[in-house]
Amino acid sequence: MNGAYIKSLASLAAVALVLGTAQGQGMRTPLNASGSEYLQWTVLNQVWVRADRSNPGSSVNTTPKDWTTDIGLRRTRMQLFGQITPRVFFYSQFGMNNVNALSPGNGGNRKNQFFIHDAVMERRLGTKNQLNIGGGLTILNGLSRFSQPAIGSIATLDVPVFAQATVDQTDQFSRKLSVYARGQVARLDYRVAVTTPFAYASSGAVPAISAHSSMNPHAATKQFQGFFMWQFAEKEPHAVPYMAGTYLGAKRILNLEAGVIHQAQAMWSLSGSDTLRHPMNLASVALFTELPYGTRHAALSAYLGFFRTDYGPGYLRTNGVMNPANGSVNPTLSLGGYGNAYPMFSTGTSWYSQVAWVSPDRGADRLRVMPYVAARRAQSDRLERPMWITNAGINLLERGHRSKLSLDWGTRPVYGATTSDGLWQSTGRRSEFTLQYQVFIQ
Repeated sequence: MNGAYIKSLASLAAVALVLGTAQGQGMRTPLNASGSEYLQWTVLNQVWVRADRSNPGSSVNTTPKDWTTDIGLRRTRMQLFGQITPRVFFYSQFGMNNVNALSPGNGGNRKNQFFIHDAVMERRLGTKNQLNIGGGLTILNGLSRFSQPAIGSIATLDVPVFAQATVDQTDQFSRKLSVYARGQVARLDYRVAVTTPFAYASSGAVPAISAHSSMNPHAATKQFQGFFMWQFAEKEPHAVPYMAGTYLGAKRILNLEAGVIHQAQAMWSLSGSDTLRHPMNLASVALFTELPYGTRHAALSAYLGFFRTDYGPGYLRTNGVMNPANGSVNPTLSLGGYGNAYPMFSTGTSWYSQVAWVSPDRGADRLRVMPYVAARRAQSDRLERPMWITNAGINLLERGHRSKLSLDWGTRPVYGATTSDGLWQSTGRRSEFTLQYQVFIQ
């Protein structure tokens, strides 16, 4: 990416830190006497240590591996944003993701570059936040709150990546070039966007067109997105496009949420010798709640969402987060491919739920515990039976999300046989154990 731009952002962040510290504001620097205009920056780092029972036939550097262990950086990010006039807001983020010993980058698997995640300018029209018009490279999305997650505050180890429905296919790590409107009117929080998708990209060779739908590399249509949330209790913050995973009992939340993404001719397939083009239609509806109790912000947090993902007939894409393997000695053994990959994205329906509980806040130097469970049930027209993805774990929190240690156990199915109708059958399950340490300074 542009080195001069990174240096400029880093210099501006350094100035913000010096000024903010001098004025006792930490990472936030006021630009006027009241502090309503400000500049703020944040730093986040997530280190993962994992043990994964790999899919059948997996290998690391051509060496067969049944179990893999690795160390990686799931996310390393910096944000710089601010209200620079009473009506003008800007937001930028840069960083890198999924860096382990096998990850691609300059110099083979080293010198992974920071890249721009977000670069947004926004102007408020009217009073307060009823209507904000903006544009740029942004994670502001339709579909769901987990399609635009504030990853520093998530309740589980990681977000449900399937909700980032076109990640690194026609977007840049879920960020899209969009013009948008967002705001809060009474209890309605809304965001709508028109997007120019990036040209289709694949981590491997572009798949040949077949009877099963795939991304159309010749698509030149706009994408339309909308996300709407009715807030029955307290309102969620609206300063940045990102949506919190948990407020650790600081807010009472009860939201009904719905989202959509539509793009005409985004997909294609073959029917005999005819090339068919299909729209991509994605939708979800969900309930999200956080219920604090007592005087020290103990709380129960829960989410239940239904997703209908239509990528065209038979679409199925596998993915493995920061995959700890890089090859297979027998690629026919598993539909999911090597390492920790599985059919994450498909045409079909999904239920996703998570429940977490956070212990009372007994002071800044006292740890809080936050156990959680999460599950996804996905029905695909390419799988014989619904697929279950499950996670259970616990967070140890110190000063909120500033210092967080997480231990997670995740399970996924593997597929190695087909029915007479060509549907994939599960042949077992695999586990992955992850220890994460997160530092988040804001």
